[in-house]
Amino acid sequence: MDTTLLLKALILGLVEGLTEFLPISSTGHLILVGDLLGFNDEKGKLFEIVIQTGAIAAVMWEYRVKLTQTVLGIGRDPVANRLALNLIMAFIPLAVLGLLFGKHIKAVLFAPVPVALAFIIGGFIILWIESRAAKGLSTVRVDSIDRMSGKDALSVGLMQALALIPGTSRSGATIMGGMVLGLSRQTAAEFSFFLAMPTLLAASAYELLKSRHLLSFDDIGLFATGFVASFASAFVCVRWLLRYISTHDFRIFAWYRIAFGLIVLLTAHMGWVSWTV
Repeated sequence: MDTTLLLKALILGLVEGLTEFLPISSTGHLILVGDLLGFNDEKGKLFEIVIQTGAIAAVMWEYRVKLTQTVLGIGRDPVANRLALNLIMAFIPLAVLGLLFGKHIKAVLFAPVPVALAFIIGGFIILWIESRAAKGLSTVRVDSIDRMSGKDALSVGLMQALALIPGTSRSGATIMGGMVLGLSRQTAAEFSFFLAMPTLLAASAYELLKSRHLLSFDDIGLFATGFVASFASAFVCVRWLLRYISTHDFRIFAWYRIAFGLIVLLTAHMGWVSWTV
């Protein structure tokens, strides 16, 4: 196996794991980093599916107790039934809109400059939401995912659909959207993590099925490297984020998004980096 290719796999795996559950857009980062590394062809897109499953596996392992209790309690435990139904309701908007518009969005917006603009706009939206919270203009109605209603779940699902726009961030849309809708910061984050499981698993399975003709036994080492890197970095990131949000807000991520987006636009305008547009 080419050492350079393995290094690219390691870097992209780490990028996926570190960004999937933060409000900074893993898709946007993978587009930009993949573009820089020259690993954005069809095989590169297939690789992104594999490393995404690594990040999913990490959050499933982190919440394995709650996840097991929910699965085993379906049909018997009202709390498990409510969470399962809420996840289904929240999943539907993205699934429907993705099937209808996903192909067109990929053709038009999956490029560095549109991603950079989404980074910047999303950063200012996070600053606005956090400003409202700091001024006491946001009211917390729900302080546990077990107390969320079907309406809450569906509303968060509609927010998640915004993540079809690359650079928006699925986690950012669901967490910040959940806070606007009255969920506590911790509840919004945890529901975002749980919602990631069916959402990303379904997306990965769908994309893998479409790209199955690209699968090759020769790529096992490449995929394994990316998967392990993504799993490990996502596991560390999720645990860190849960501790972080207990005493901090999300403004640091907003400023990061704005700065990162401006750097991409500047380098594109000045010709310092030959971004694919």
